[in-house]
Amino acid sequence: MTELSGKISGNQKRKMKSASRFFAVQALFQMEQSEQGLDKVRQEFIDHRFGAMVDDGVEMLEGDVVLFSSILESAISYQAKIDQMTDRALVAKWPINRIDTTMRALFRAAGAELQSQDTPPKVVISEFVSVAEAFFPDGKETKFVNAVLDHMAREAKPEAF
Repeated sequence: MTELSGKISGNQKRKMKSASRFFAVQALFQMEQSEQGLDKVRQEFIDHRFGAMVDDGVEMLEGDVVLFSSILESAISYQAKIDQMTDRALVAKWPINRIDTTMRALFRAAGAELQSQDTPPKVVISEFVSVAEAFFPDGKETKFVNAVLDHMAREAKPEAF
């Protein structure tokens, strides 16, 4: 964190973490669609998205880069495990490789945070349901995302329930 981090309100920190999760889904989507590697995509996001002004004039700071990078690295490292968890949460006829690429990226980012972060599962679910609302505003998909993430969280961190 930078020396400015002590001057950032709790509300601003939450917004910055939320933006990092949103960017992580976009980056994972881009990696899958373009077949670009982690380092190239991460650097592109850091250079062109982080530090830019976002809603309410909040500037993305270094702390966001840490969370963003952690989610991406964990999504790559644990992809097979996350995909298996996601498959178990989906109906048998709709394995992860048949769902929308954006949805797949979202499940991988959320699964990564469930696997490797200390963030409470309910916060991860809530945050990624909000990300889903940004990508799928009609609401049907957000209920689906909530149900799948709840199943994944119970599997990843049963002690939290």
